[in-house]
Amino acid sequence: MPPLTDTDRAAEEAQVRLLRAATPARRTQAAFSLSRAVIELARRALRRAAPDATDEEIGLRFVALHYGDDLAQRVRAHLARTRRP
Repeated sequence: MPPLTDTDRAAEEAQVRLLRAATPARRTQAAFSLSRAVIELARRALRRAAPDATDEEIGLRFVALHYGDDLAQRVRAHLARTRRP
C-alpha cells in the first residue's frame, strides 16, 4: 500500500517530535489556526464558484456543504425571522 502522505519521512518524524514536545496550549492554538485556515479556504472556493453570491449566501452554502441542507435551511429560516426590516 502506498504511503498516505507525500511528506518526507524524516520531515514527518520531526513534525511529530515537535508536536509531542509542544504544550497543550500550543497544540490547541495550532489546531484552531489550522481550522481557521481550512474554513477560509473552503469559503474562498465557494466564493470562486459563486462570485455574485452575498456573504450570507456563501455562509449558508458553507453550512449546507459541511453540516447538511437541513441545518442550512433552518439557519436561513432563522435569519428571515430575525432580520430587521
